[in-house]
Amino acid sequence: MAETAYTPRLRTEYDRTIKSQLTEKFGYANVMQVPRLDKVVLNMGIGEAVNDRKKAETAAADLSLIAGQKAVVTYSRVAIATFKLRENQPIGCKVTLRKTKMYEFIDRLINVALPRVRDFRGLNPKSFDGRGNYSLGIKEHIIFPEIDFDKAGESWGMDITVCTTATTDDEARALLTAFNFPFRQ
Repeated sequence: MAETAYTPRLRTEYDRTIKSQLTEKFGYANVMQVPRLDKVVLNMGIGEAVNDRKKAETAAADLSLIAGQKAVVTYSRVAIATFKLRENQPIGCKVTLRKTKMYEFIDRLINVALPRVRDFRGLNPKSFDGRGNYSLGIKEHIIFPEIDFDKAGESWGMDITVCTTATTDDEARALLTAFNFPFRQ
């Protein structure tokens, strides 16, 4: 049985229009110079996991549902007495998305999850790191449609980092704007 190659909607849009727009805007000599999305890293820091180990596992299960890929539980490296934190204690979870799953996640983030945020006024256009990567924080992970609001015991925040191959913030901002990221004016 032969499998058909599935291409996400955003990847098709990138190949058809965004690539040529960016080449025209920045005047790239080579096709490989055009910035593209590299990976998306989702991270949840669960502070309450210090007292209850199950919370990190529950958060990892929720993050796996959101990402469509198994999340990894992260452990503390050092002991910090003021936070009652010991070494090798579960303190969060993370997952890295690439290729098809990355495009699917960004599509859901822009078109489904962000419009569900209360009092959403747009993403901060200054959250670039100087090397073409963009980070944003979400206060509640329950904005994603994969999480059942009634069954979710708690809502945790999460960090989303979109890594691109762009070398400057201007190139990355142009790339993400072309992908319809809702930056505030």
